[in-house]
Amino acid sequence: MPWVPRGLRNGVLTTRYPARPDGYDPGFHGSVKVSPVDARAASGVQTICPTNAIKVTDTSVEIDRGLCVLCGRCVTERPDVFSFDAGFEVASFERNGLLTSLPTPPDEEVRAARADLLQRVKALRRSVHIRHVDAGSDGSEEWEIGALVNPVYDIQRLGVFFTASPRHADLLLVTGCATSGMDGPLKRTWAAMPDPKIVIAAGTDAVSGGIVSPGYSVSAGVGAVVPVDVWVPGSPPSPFSLLHAIASAVGMLKDRTGR
Repeated sequence: MPWVPRGLRNGVLTTRYPARPDGYDPGFHGSVKVSPVDARAASGVQTICPTNAIKVTDTSVEIDRGLCVLCGRCVTERPDVFSFDAGFEVASFERNGLLTSLPTPPDEEVRAARADLLQRVKALRRSVHIRHVDAGSDGSEEWEIGALVNPVYDIQRLGVFFTASPRHADLLLVTGCATSGMDGPLKRTWAAMPDPKIVIAAGTDAVSGGIVSPGYSVSAGVGAVVPVDVWVPGSPPSPFSLLHAIASAVGMLKDRTGR
C-alpha cells in the first residue's frame, strides 16, 4: 500500500481556508489594477482589450473586472499603466463593486449589504446545498468547480454539498453567458428552490456575458435572468475565489469586509 507512506510523508494537504489564510493568495493573479497615470499618457489603451473592459475618460483609466478575462494583454503591452493585483478574494456583493472607476464603498455600506444577505440566509451556515447550472459555459469554470470537492479544497468539510435537485438547494451557482435557450431552465431552477436562496454568478461570462456578449442569443450575464447576490469575476475564477464567494455568502467570513 504505497499510499500509506506517501500520506505520512506529505501530511495534510487540505487548505485551512477560510478559517486561516492560505499561502496561495499572495501569488495568485486575481485581477488587473490600474497604476496612477495621466489619462492623456494612456490614450488608446482601450484598444488592447479584446472584451472592451478598459475605458479611458478625460481624467482616468477604468477597468470593468466583470468584463476582464485576465488574458494579461494589457499588462504585457502597457506595464506602465496596468499590473496584476494579487489575491483570490475577488467576489463582490454588488455588480458595481467590480468597477475600478468607483471608490471603495465605506465599511458601513459593505457591512450593511452583507448583513442584509446574512439575515436572509442565517439558517444555512451549518449545511449548504449547491445546485450548479451551466447556462452556456465554455467548460473552464466547471473544471474549477469540480476541484472544490478534491482533497485540497474539500468544500464538504465546511458543510457545503452539491445536489442534483433545485428543491434541495440553498445556493444556485451559475456559470456561462446565459444563452437565450437557458433562460427558461434557469428561471425554473431558481423558482423551484426554497427560500431563503442565494445566487452566485461565477466567472466573467456569468457576470457580463463575456467576450460573446452582446449577441442575438446571449444576454448580458446571469443578472439579466435571475437576481444575483454575489458576483465572481475571472475566466475562470480560481477554486479559492469560488470558495471565498460561497463562504462570504453564507456567513463564514462574517468578520471580514471583503471588496
